[in-house]
Amino acid sequence: MQNTLSRNPNLSFELAAGVKEKPHTHARTRTHTHTQMKGKAVIVGGSIAGISCAHALIAAGWEVVVLEKTTAAPTGCATGAGLGLDTVSFKLIQPWIKQPEVLDRMTLPLTVEYEQATDGSKNSTRTLAKDPNFNFKVVHWSDLHRLLYESLPSEVVLWGHLFLSLSMSEDKSSVKVVAKLLQTNETVEIVCDLLVGADGSLSSVRKHFLPDHKLRYSGYCAWRGVIDYSDNENSETLKAIKKAYLDLGKSCYFDLGSEGHVVLHELINRRINWVWYLNQQEPTFERNSLTTKVSHEMIENMYELAEKVWIPELVKVMRETKEPFLNAIYDSESLGQLYWNNNVVLIGDAAHPITPHGARSTNMSILDSAVLGKCLEKWGPQNLGPALEEYQSIRLPVAKEQVLFSRRLGRIKQRLPVSGHEIFDPTTASEEECKVLQLKNIPYHNGMPSILM
Repeated sequence: MQNTLSRNPNLSFELAAGVKEKPHTHARTRTHTHTQMKGKAVIVGGSIAGISCAHALIAAGWEVVVLEKTTAAPTGCATGAGLGLDTVSFKLIQPWIKQPEVLDRMTLPLTVEYEQATDGSKNSTRTLAKDPNFNFKVVHWSDLHRLLYESLPSEVVLWGHLFLSLSMSEDKSSVKVVAKLLQTNETVEIVCDLLVGADGSLSSVRKHFLPDHKLRYSGYCAWRGVIDYSDNENSETLKAIKKAYLDLGKSCYFDLGSEGHVVLHELINRRINWVWYLNQQEPTFERNSLTTKVSHEMIENMYELAEKVWIPELVKVMRETKEPFLNAIYDSESLGQLYWNNNVVLIGDAAHPITPHGARSTNMSILDSAVLGKCLEKWGPQNLGPALEEYQSIRLPVAKEQVLFSRRLGRIKQRLPVSGHEIFDPTTASEEECKVLQLKNIPYHNGMPSILM
């Protein structure tokens, strides 16, 4: 059987001397090790966090392999959605990609934030707060992921590799990672200097060290959809939504209604992204996921409720969206630490699960990656303890505050109780009270850590 990792010319993983293949039930195991000439890292998770981390570590002089359970690189946008890049992330990404000008072409600048109160029964909206210096660039998840992935050497990401376990060497100087090749059911063992957990809110790497750590359900889920009008520029629905939201195309709208709130903005190439946060009991999803496709009945029930809450132009956009999907919204209390044993570290949602209301998840992942890369470059592979301690000292306090801010902002917009405050009512709130809704209030807004300057 061919040795999967030995096909990678940029990595010095080889069969360890004297190691024999060990029989497993329905599987075989191969063991790989490395020389000590250069730092070797394994990143678990091939989403934007893991791919960003691969870029940052390669730039820091490390050799990297990414393990991703998905069997192939994403080619479409079936369950993806729009996301907003802040000015810091946009700047950090530039050196990582082969053609930085492409990033400009695939993103749409949003310069204005509108917070609005909406009454669907009266077909009316009123502005609660407006920020003309919003300064985000929105991009579809799949577009950004593809750009970052295709800018990596092709052999870095190992698709179809499911992380199973990790263990430390006796002297704790290295980590052994065990993964399963999903197509063949073979297992591989990889020995590395550093293991990075970039495997999301349900992180298996985090669970190894914090088995009792629980996510906190927010009290609501998010219906999401992206509708593409690129082949129908004369669509009456498109004309109507642009008439109802006059600055759509350069603005992000946050509509607060009687049943949760909606986020609405345009993406490049005449696509419209919408998200409706709706209070409900915690759902049960199959498998290890917080996202699911939904039944026709669930979608119809959502549409019927939308007609009572939102203006008709928005409801029509929702109805014309193919395959809307449902996210359960979670975050968690601060982990208290981001690394263990001087050779295992967490980044992104694995390190700080966060609700989406501060537009932070992707931006935090990119910033985590860049800071980790610079700390490793500064201290070198022989000094992982100080490097990971500096990374933690920079990112942990920021993450803790931003998670709490995003949690509070979500509860305010969902009309859920917030400690020390009355439930927010957009129909009666004063201009001063409405300022709390704006994203610019987030701690460390557009802050660039000194190590990256």
